[in-house]
Amino acid sequence: MSPITLRSRRRAVLGAALAAALVVPVGAATSAAAQDGTKPAFTLTILHNNDGESRLTGAPGNPDFGGVARFATLVDDLRAEATRGRPPAGQAGRRGVILLSSGDNFLAGPEFQASLEKGVPFYDSIALSEIGYDAFAIGNHEFDFGPDVLADFIESFGRNVPPFVSANLDVSDEPRLAALAADGTIVASTVVRERGERIGVVGATTPLLPAISSPRNVKVLDDVAGLVQDQVDDLTGRGVDKIILISHLQNVNEDRALVPMLSDIDVAIAGGGDELLANEGDLLVPGDARAIDPATGQPFSYPVAATDADGAFVPIVTTAGDYKYVGRLVVNFDKSGEVLGVDDLSGPVRVSGVAPDAVEPDAQIQQLVVDPVNAFIANLAETVIGQSEVALEGRRDPGVRTEETNLGNLVADALLDAGEDNAAAFGVVPPDVAIQNGGGIRNNTLIPAGPLTELDTFSIAPFPNFVSVVPDVPRAQFKEIVENLVSRIPLADGRFGQIGGFSFTYDSTRTAQVVNDAGTVLTPGDRVRSLVLDDGTVIVADGAVVAGPGVAIATNDFSARGGDQYPFRGLPFTTVGLSYQQALSDYIVEDLAGLVSAADYPEGGEGRIVRLG
Repeated sequence: MSPITLRSRRRAVLGAALAAALVVPVGAATSAAAQDGTKPAFTLTILHNNDGESRLTGAPGNPDFGGVARFATLVDDLRAEATRGRPPAGQAGRRGVILLSSGDNFLAGPEFQASLEKGVPFYDSIALSEIGYDAFAIGNHEFDFGPDVLADFIESFGRNVPPFVSANLDVSDEPRLAALAADGTIVASTVVRERGERIGVVGATTPLLPAISSPRNVKVLDDVAGLVQDQVDDLTGRGVDKIILISHLQNVNEDRALVPMLSDIDVAIAGGGDELLANEGDLLVPGDARAIDPATGQPFSYPVAATDADGAFVPIVTTAGDYKYVGRLVVNFDKSGEVLGVDDLSGPVRVSGVAPDAVEPDAQIQQLVVDPVNAFIANLAETVIGQSEVALEGRRDPGVRTEETNLGNLVADALLDAGEDNAAAFGVVPPDVAIQNGGGIRNNTLIPAGPLTELDTFSIAPFPNFVSVVPDVPRAQFKEIVENLVSRIPLADGRFGQIGGFSFTYDSTRTAQVVNDAGTVLTPGDRVRSLVLDDGTVIVADGAVVAGPGVAIATNDFSARGGDQYPFRGLPFTTVGLSYQQALSDYIVEDLAGLVSAADYPEGGEGRIVRLG
């Protein structure tokens, strides 16, 4: 079920409106008003991106594309094209342009580690400030380091900080964020003034935030539709007749479900899904492909056309992240602010360093941001910490989010070892087993046999997650935790776990556990059929828990707090002084003496997790 809460008065229109949310080519996306010959009074070019995620130096595995310095140049070029010279046919004489982000503007990893070691202002905020955004949505990764680092990030923009918008976040219990809300930096909505027009921007953040990040005392409110509509109503009540939703609800289909519940939204810009919406003939980064619409099995076009609660046309857009594309949506409005249609110029514009569409990097951002970050990463890449005799599987699907892999085993073993080595110093019992959520293994590559570097460990384990020990977990609750690992199979969900110190079998055809964000099991799972510790202790046999003492679990503090809906509810845990990246590095260097052997970590794993059906 979608995390978006529906207003009861709008339930009746949802089915019909979703049926109208068709994917249409650019040029065909028009409102009824445009079809009666109404002339555009204002043309707005909306430049947008999402999920930049600190990919400042270039596209992963493809350095000729992406990079925030090239991105900045392309944005400037598109701004100039949007407002200078004679307007293209079909556009109004009065034209404006704005730049918006739909969230996840930074992400833990080697590039952001450069910022953390440098200190504020972060490299990300230097670049984004130079580019000049009109507003940012707040994504889930903005909270990965907790609210204080988000506050550091926002404050490091200085006096010209743009608004950060989200209608469903209450930051009043986080003092630093509350201060930013009090001074108008963190807001539910904002008004951008462009060429004499007032453009309303409303934000929204995924209600899944507590389960997938670390917002601490930030309250995440579920009634996204109601809270967004309240902001829209306030804006229209003040005479603002052009309103854009920038959301980070995790994928474009969440926005397709949301728009039919709303009135008076003119454009929706989604974030979090990295979907590449494009049209035939659009230049794409080599290796990229248009995202597939699960409803039709056909590629998404740009934009997706939806219908709001009043039957009005609403274009929905998003684009792939990593600074590989600038989304460009060119919208014609009539004199009353109604959307007439989307211009043929609309679509993703790739960020390229090669012909025919090459752009030069912005010199200032290259010097202030890209060059020092590249130097930091080069140093990590030159620091060899070991050798692997075997390729290490870190891809997501099939991979660390769907099945046992040798890299997953390596990371889980590192957690277990770190817990054992540091338990006494922190006054906690040594762990018996370890669980690493698959969503925390982030390299998304097959690491070839050969040298392993310090950079590899940051790519694998980038988050600020600390090794933690949860002592004396009752056996029944241990089974619930393992049920959570396989509850979303076959989806490539981040909760799927890589394990150490035990093995288990499961049957995906049986009942999946359902748990809420508080860690309360709503539907008991019946998938785990057997579970045995490495010392031979049987915990589960034929689906039933065997009576006996509790189990101590090493994990990361994100999971121990209930992230990914791990049902550790009510159990105390102790962090043991090092991050999971440090644990992985130390384990390779010290415990494996620099050698990851094919015997210990064979391709495909060693049978710790066995799927029966």
